[in-house]
Amino acid sequence: MTDRAQYAPGPASGAQVLKDGEKWTLVLVRELRHSPEKVWRALTDPAQLREWAPFDSDGSLGTVGTTVKLTTVGAPTPRVTDTTVTRADAPKRLEYNWGGFDMRWELEALGGGTRLTLWTNIGHRFIAMGAAGWHICFDVLDRLLAGQPIGRMVGPDAIKFGGWQRLNAEYAKQFGIERANSRLDAPKR
Repeated sequence: MTDRAQYAPGPASGAQVLKDGEKWTLVLVRELRHSPEKVWRALTDPAQLREWAPFDSDGSLGTVGTTVKLTTVGAPTPRVTDTTVTRADAPKRLEYNWGGFDMRWELEALGGGTRLTLWTNIGHRFIAMGAAGWHICFDVLDRLLAGQPIGRMVGPDAIKFGGWQRLNAEYAKQFGIERANSRLDAPKR
């Protein structure tokens, strides 16, 4: 594993929020240096998901109709969700619902790499936090696929990471919202 201490995430970028009443969708776009086929395997293979994603899967997400259990990593109490893959067009589109959140992935060949787009609905109070978390997950994914793994950083481990705090604040500013954890920063009475 490459030294994690050398990792520092870049600035908040490639994200937007789509608002439809109370439903907010986070859209993240990242250009990766790897082929769509290689990225597809990382999105669907349980062994690879364990290296970068905020959940573990007990089976492959690569086939429509497959039901797997996705378990949130790093949560105080593991949250296990039965998830059915609703779309799997390798290596272009993948859709499922994780814990009540729609997840739609699109992979587009771009030169020798891939433009990866994730759409996921997240409660508006947590959307900047989600953007920061996925930003770090995508960095970890890119390094994993390059053969330079730095280890998964999710949940409380990601929040303790200094880069996450900065990203959370940057995304909140970009989205025009107060930081989701501003209640922690409020002066004590």
